[in-house]
Amino acid sequence: MGRKVTLATCSLNQWALDFEGNLQRILESIEIAKAHGAKYRLGPELEICGYGCADHFYESDTLLHSFQVLRKLLESPITQDIICDVGMPIMHHNVRYNCRVLFLNRKILLIRPKMLMANHGLYREIRWFSHWNQSRRVEEYFLPRMIQEVTGQDTVPFGDCVLSTKDTCIGTEMCAELWNPRSPHIQMGLDGVEIFTNASASHHELRKADQRVNLIKSATTKSGGIYLYANQRGCDGDRVYYDGCAMVAINGDIVAQGAQFSLSDVDVRSYRGEVCQPNMESEPKPCHRVKVDFSLSSGDDIYLPTHQPITWNFHTPEEEISLGPACWLWDYLRRSGQAGFLLPLSGGVDSSSTACIVYSMCVLICQAIQDGSDLLESRNDPRPLLLIRIHDHPSYKSQVLEDVRRVVGEDSYCPQSPEELCGHMFTTCYMASENSSQDTCSRARELANQIGSTHMNINIDMAVKGILGIFSVVTGSWPKFRLWRQPQREPGSAERPGQTLSH
Repeated sequence: MGRKVTLATCSLNQWALDFEGNLQRILESIEIAKAHGAKYRLGPELEICGYGCADHFYESDTLLHSFQVLRKLLESPITQDIICDVGMPIMHHNVRYNCRVLFLNRKILLIRPKMLMANHGLYREIRWFSHWNQSRRVEEYFLPRMIQEVTGQDTVPFGDCVLSTKDTCIGTEMCAELWNPRSPHIQMGLDGVEIFTNASASHHELRKADQRVNLIKSATTKSGGIYLYANQRGCDGDRVYYDGCAMVAINGDIVAQGAQFSLSDVDVRSYRGEVCQPNMESEPKPCHRVKVDFSLSSGDDIYLPTHQPITWNFHTPEEEISLGPACWLWDYLRRSGQAGFLLPLSGGVDSSSTACIVYSMCVLICQAIQDGSDLLESRNDPRPLLLIRIHDHPSYKSQVLEDVRRVVGEDSYCPQSPEELCGHMFTTCYMASENSSQDTCSRARELANQIGSTHMNINIDMAVKGILGIFSVVTGSWPKFRLWRQPQREPGSAERPGQTLSH
């Protein structure tokens, strides 16, 4: 016997400083989650302002606009009767923190600041944020007036605390905290927390999904419980691609998998299952619990079958290389307002690989428009697992098609094949000179025909000679090119070290 709860986790394609667009995507994800009975909705890290704001985090306007979006979320009827967990920057005692804000029915329940920063590789969180280094400590946070007017609250709990509902206890992690040897979920699990959430902005690297899955599975293997993982999706205006991969784990098993490479702006995954009741020891310093008069379950004890683990669908390295950059290209193209891509196609491996990635982008777009990629379980599936088919949402296909039409400049256009779409969005040109070979020219033309790009041959000899002429006038000399190679040796002759020929 147990009680059924429905939880929703999201991958959102948020954009740095796109406050209006980010707000609409957050509301859309909450609306979808509520439509499927979810009582708790988790979103990605810093979803209100976007993760890649960089030094704009220093600006007071970024904090101001984030609170303005939070106010609209609190006032919206869409956010009623569901616990919403959103991410935004907050200044507390004149210190800037990367925070989660949990609210319900126009009341902020708690604010949880990030405790462990990501500050390696391409991450520089310590440049903009301070970490909350006071374990199990909670202070009062004075809300801005614009929020007080909506909530009627002067202060709310701020710090390392968990949420205690009528039927369970929910604890929060944030991105890098999962990867740390002293992850907060360890202590929370020992103190009886049953549902763990992680809001992340984790970018795509080859085989990184394997690490995420293993870490999330292990988070509930020892102490039991449910783990929700949300992640940013898209390029966020940066040069990296955040690859989604929202997932749900229970008792060490993955039970729901979100798409890693998708063109959708909003991707929601829900889980219906039995809340674990592990018999755990209390920690000497128990978690500070914020009590909320709300239940995630229906309140009736019902029979629930054992959860059904799924086999994670890992992409091969070749698929990741193709799909990751392809998703980034589309996200950047549709947001930049440009009409397509131009590529000098030499027939060599570098430019040919780039052309194939653009073609992969066109394949993904056509799949999304025609029948939706990553189609999942039916909504009427009687099993405990419920995966929402976000691609059936009416705004999904129309948004992709609307973006395509805007890019190609035709209001009634609908692509019939990747090759045809490639012809509208992608122009390749072979830049020939007196040093070019017929083989490279043929290879470039053949590849362009295969992928459908608009292809041109351009002779650049005159441009090259013009540049060289300017160089010679300015410098008084003519560029000289030297080719180094080993000479042909006669049979029986000894090689002379260092011998070269120059031209």
